[in-house]
Amino acid sequence: MTTEGPDRPLRVLLADDEHLIRGALAALLALEDDLIVVAEAASGPEALAMALAHRPDVAVLDLQMPGADGVKVATSLRTELPGCRTMIVTSHGRPGHLKRALAAGVRGFVPKTVSARRLAEIIRTVHAGNRYVDPELAADAISAGDSPLTAREAEVLELAADGAPVAEIAERASLSQGTVRNYLSSAASKIGAENRHTAVRLARERGWV
Repeated sequence: MTTEGPDRPLRVLLADDEHLIRGALAALLALEDDLIVVAEAASGPEALAMALAHRPDVAVLDLQMPGADGVKVATSLRTELPGCRTMIVTSHGRPGHLKRALAAGVRGFVPKTVSARRLAEIIRTVHAGNRYVDPELAADAISAGDSPLTAREAEVLELAADGAPVAEIAERASLSQGTVRNYLSSAASKIGAENRHTAVRLARERGWV
């Protein structure tokens, strides 16, 4: 087992489904003397598995990944690997995403436009137990307000995002078709959308699903 010590580099996990970006970031972070990338992942489930296998100090997670997004991975790591700090990097920094991330215990939330050197600094900040949120994203989140959707409404709306029929959504959510229709109708009404397709688009734009 690796022990803590002043000479031990910080162990970092990188998770991003864009291979070119992930590889370039790993190469740039490798130039930092006190950081070492111990694992890379291209999906949410792979990120969780790699984290449990390699036990990084900090997991740098892309917000949108196949299988499970970065916030869901962070939520799992909070329970399964509490010693690992988590941070989100994203090119889709909606206010709702930030609020979900903070609720999941994420310590850093930064746009993908950040430089590798600045990202390295933020990784150190997060590992030290501090929090870093991009100021512009923080300001947007404060002005946007909270999501009006319940957890179940958000779940059903997310399942409807790929155009799945009600019967399929009901099966995946373990609900009756009538209940699914009620949730979709309620979600659309709260968002002010004329149908579920518009509701999905607006909810995604605001980071609520």
